[in-house]
This record gives sequence, structure tokens and C-alpha cells, in this order.
Amino acid sequence: MPNLKTVGKILDVGLIPVVRATSVDEAMAIAEAIALGGVSILEITMTVPGAVEAIERVASRYGKEVLVGAGTVLDPETARACILAGAEFIVTPSLKASTIEMCRRYSKVVIPGALTPTEVVTAWEAGADFVKVFPCDNVGGAKYIKALKGPFPQIDLIPTGGVNLNTAEAFIAAGSAALAVGSELVDKAAVAAQDFRKITENARKFMEAVRSARSKR
Repeated sequence: MPNLKTVGKILDVGLIPVVRATSVDEAMAIAEAIALGGVSILEITMTVPGAVEAIERVASRYGKEVLVGAGTVLDPETARACILAGAEFIVTPSLKASTIEMCRRYSKVVIPGALTPTEVVTAWEAGADFVKVFPCDNVGGAKYIKALKGPFPQIDLIPTGGVNLNTAEAFIAAGSAALAVGSELVDKAAVAAQDFRKITENARKFMEAVRSARSKR
């Protein structure tokens, strides 16, 4: 069984900032900026040098306030390492049944990546808690989410790619369970300039966009 508390928090918050950084220290600074912006969920990708250490440190420092997940997880071995480091959810860019099985074994939430209707259903039948639709913007963005929700209303979809402050409302209106946001929130130029207040400001804006969009749905 997945952790229903984790599922509930993702549904409640509706936003998963994706943290990509050049070091563990930078990832920590970004995580702090996101938390200060009122977002209590974040995903640290395996592309971060020392990503597992970053997950461990963020989980140790913010674990009671922030739900920490691991992203760009390609195999079950990496998923297990992230879970043991403190990751409460695992996000993958593609569909791999053995990774879903590993997350089930540890009762952790898993969000596999899928694109086609067949992949979406296969992921769900394999035990996905949510299905990450990636790369969503390349196949129609919010319109594609709406098209998928027609035959699959029971599957919670999280779009990745093309989600920004201008499109957030359309993605929510289309039926997205939550939104995953990368560089539109974790601004690369701001990170390079160590202007972490910009990340905090972006986090607040995205949370407001999600709340506003949900109030209209």
C-alpha cells in the first residue's frame, strides 16, 4: 500500500517544484527558498551531483515540514537508495515496472513517466499512484491532459513540460491532479546569481496560481 498521507499532501498542495542544481549545497539553498515560498513539496533530480546526499540532507533538515521526493530515477536500485535516504516519493521520466515494484515494497509513492494512452494505463495498472505525463508540452499541453482525462478520469495525471504561470490555469482546468514545475520556478539565472529570493517569489506565485485555478474549476 502506498503512503496515503503522501498522496493526500500531493493532491492538497498541487505543486511539485523540480530541483536541479550543480551541487548539494546549491540544492539545499534552493530547497530552503522553495520552503520559504510556502511550498511544502519538492523533488530533487538524480542529475544533481550527490543527489542522494542532497535528499538525505533536505529530508533531515526539512522532513517534518517538506515532503521530499527523488526525480529522474531510472532504475529500482536508485529508487531504493533514494528511499533509504529519506525520499517519500519517486518520480521517473519513463515507465519501468521494476521501479514501481520497488516503491510498492517500501510503501512509497511512485509517479512514473508516460506519454501515450497505452503507457498511461500500463503505469496505472502496474501500481502508479500518479502518472507523470512527459514531455507534455510537445504533444499539446493542457489539451492533451484533457484528452487523456476523457477515457481515464480515474487516473491522477501530473503534467511536466510546458507548465508555467501562463499555462497553470489551463492545466488545472484540464483535470491535472497537480503540476510539476522545473526551470519556470527554479530559475537558472537566479540560481547562478545566488538570488534565492527570486525562487521564493516564484514559489509563492505558482502556489497562488494553483489555488486560483482550483477555485475556478
